[in-house]
Amino acid sequence: LAVKDPTAVERANLLNMAKLSIKGLIESALSFGRTLDSDYPPLQQFFVVMEHCLKHGLKVRKSFLSYNKTIWGPLELVEKLYPEAEEIAASVRDLPGLKTPLGRARAWLRLALMQKKMADYLRCLIIQRDLLSEFYEYHALMMEEEGAVIVGLLVGLNVIDANLCVKGEDLDSQVGVIDFSVYLKSDDDIGGKERNVQIAAILDQKNYVEELNRQLNSTVSSLHARVDSLEKSNTKLIEELAIAKNNIIKLQEENHQLRSENTLILMKTQHHLEVSKVDVEAELQTYKHSRQGLDEMYNEARRQLREEAQLRQDMENELVVQVSMKHEIELAMKLLEKDIHEKQDTLIGLRQQLDEVKAINVEMYQKLQVSEDAMKEKNEIISRLEDKTNQINATMKQLEQRLQQAEKAQMEAEAEDEKLKQEYVNKSESLQNEFSQKEKQLLQLETDLKIEKEWRQTLEDDLQKEKETVSHLRTETQEIVNLKKEFLKLQEKNKQLKSICEDQEAALQELASKLSESKLKIEDIKEANKALQGQVWLKDKEATHCKLCEKEFSLSKRKHHCRNCGEIFCNACSDNELPLPSSPKPVRVCDSCHAILIQRCSSNVP
Repeated sequence: LAVKDPTAVERANLLNMAKLSIKGLIESALSFGRTLDSDYPPLQQFFVVMEHCLKHGLKVRKSFLSYNKTIWGPLELVEKLYPEAEEIAASVRDLPGLKTPLGRARAWLRLALMQKKMADYLRCLIIQRDLLSEFYEYHALMMEEEGAVIVGLLVGLNVIDANLCVKGEDLDSQVGVIDFSVYLKSDDDIGGKERNVQIAAILDQKNYVEELNRQLNSTVSSLHARVDSLEKSNTKLIEELAIAKNNIIKLQEENHQLRSENTLILMKTQHHLEVSKVDVEAELQTYKHSRQGLDEMYNEARRQLREEAQLRQDMENELVVQVSMKHEIELAMKLLEKDIHEKQDTLIGLRQQLDEVKAINVEMYQKLQVSEDAMKEKNEIISRLEDKTNQINATMKQLEQRLQQAEKAQMEAEAEDEKLKQEYVNKSESLQNEFSQKEKQLLQLETDLKIEKEWRQTLEDDLQKEKETVSHLRTETQEIVNLKKEFLKLQEKNKQLKSICEDQEAALQELASKLSESKLKIEDIKEANKALQGQVWLKDKEATHCKLCEKEFSLSKRKHHCRNCGEIFCNACSDNELPLPSSPKPVRVCDSCHAILIQRCSSNVP
């Protein structure tokens, strides 16, 4: 036969005791009443069982004077892992009557039960196994799967309302002894199984509803957060739309300003064109009048030339000199033409240039007169006819020069008119192009406005669609969450039922072997109990000697009391033992009535 691990057996026994104590506490609370006091026996037994479960596998810690082994250390960690447990820890530390860490741990357990959060607190401890390893051995109940099972069983205690007075109770000196007689089955318990099943179903339904409420609260908070985020995004979109509207209004104002400036520019250009046209017409009229006068002078000169053609042959030598002067005049005219071309921007400059040309012609005429005077002084012999021919030639030359100058000026004026016309045409075309560009910009702005309006409508439609999808998704998520919860609960129930079935099968196998041996003894015990009912217990002071061996009780010979017949035996005389399925060790039985003996403390031994 394989030898069982003693720590595993201890964990299994503690788990079974926790199941029995929690089950008995819930059943008795439902029959007695939901609110329980600190004097209620099943509640006291529950706290004792919890102490044993928490003490299992606890490491021994060295203190300044002695070795310390208490459960207050791991329970004090809950304050750091679960912020809501800070109130319990602070109130436990502030209690005046508590002096030992064990008393603080007992007060902490009572306060956690009153808050209905004992399961939550211990679950936080079990999850953090790296922290628990400082206080517990690796084989401890809190480090193994049995601890998680006990935490799951503690959830059922949320049905009970406990009203415990912790302040005046002496929690430091309490003795934690488990009373196994409370968990022995009787005939009445077999009849009340149906009622217990109904109560368990009601409790399961209540736990299911509470968990549903918790999960629904979490989903509602997450949905509220999503709604807030959507509202913020909506406000941002509205602000962006307002900014876009303001930009559109500003662009429209700029467009109106540009249009007004464009109209002003057109008016100015038209006025300038009209003024320039008037000036050009006046100048053309002056040129025409001057040309008519020149034509008349030219006709008169031709007549004089015909009359004096003979005299011209004599003056050819002088004409050569005049030709050289003419070349000089042509060069001056070319320079003047360059100056005129440089001053084509304004008509006023043209007039000034014309005046300068006239002044130069007058000066040349004066120079010619001076030269003629010199020739007269040198050639006094020349007759008056020669003077007349010289004067006629001079006038002819002047007339020809004036004609050439007038023709050149007319050509230049016509070229300047054409250039001005081209410049005005180019300016008008540029203005028209700018106007067309502005109109195109207006059209683009109008199209952008239409696009933004359509985009806003699409955004509003998308928002409505998103709201509909959000509502649809909420319903789907709620359905999915409900289905997940039901599936997880079914899985947990299946695992619990499997574990319960396995435990029950193992217990049934052990009980089947032991019940056959102890059935006859139990019947004898019942008959002895019926016969010995009504007897009174002896007091501790009166019972000084064992009834069988008549020896005095001492440290080696402890008292064992029969709860039915009231007899007191020593541990040497009470050798009869009876095995129980819920305890790893057999129980001592009375020799006379075969009832379970209870070990009592003598007056000298604590």
